[in-house]
Amino acid sequence: MRVLVACEYSGTVRDAFLALGHDAMSCDLLPTDVPGPHYQGDVFDIIDQGWDLLIGHPPCTYISKAGARWLYPTAGQIDEDRLKLGLDGKAFFMRLFESGIKHIALENPTPLKAIGMPAPSQVIQPYEFGHPYSKRTLLWLKNLPPLEKTNVLNEYKPYLPSNTGGKKRGQTYSRGTAKNWKQSSTTFAGVAKAMAEQWSKPGIIQKTLF
Repeated sequence: MRVLVACEYSGTVRDAFLALGHDAMSCDLLPTDVPGPHYQGDVFDIIDQGWDLLIGHPPCTYISKAGARWLYPTAGQIDEDRLKLGLDGKAFFMRLFESGIKHIALENPTPLKAIGMPAPSQVIQPYEFGHPYSKRTLLWLKNLPPLEKTNVLNEYKPYLPSNTGGKKRGQTYSRGTAKNWKQSSTTFAGVAKAMAEQWSKPGIIQKTLF
């Protein structure tokens, strides 16, 4: 099976498929952090090269609900420049989702309502796949079944910061566990393993004919 992992520099999802013997390649504007098949450049340079499955992690900076305070700098007033950046991000996301690849999975955090993203297919958490963290992640799936939980943990802590500005107001907040933006955006290994194992089962993927 030929798998393209778009907007990935960590190699986590790519390597999960490689471990099962699949022909997998990651693609990002950044170089890969881990040696392996990787195209450094625009994903649309290679998207029409006969892939069976596309898994993508489109940039979420201007789409995510976490950026609401920058989209609405004052109550009732929207930042039009930032809205445009968000709509550009949505256009990139939709271009991936509407590509000619038959089987597609795209992930992003909860989006801003103002961006108008389509409804997701599934919501997953790292603690459902063996990692002791919460990080609400949405999946948009095309011709793929939802991921099945593999190892649900009952004890976990936030992976990303939340409501850090609330500290001064005496509100509940979290600094999170992720140390930097790379850690924040890397797919958890347990989730990548589930994708590789579950979506490569016989009968799930219709291979592209050349």
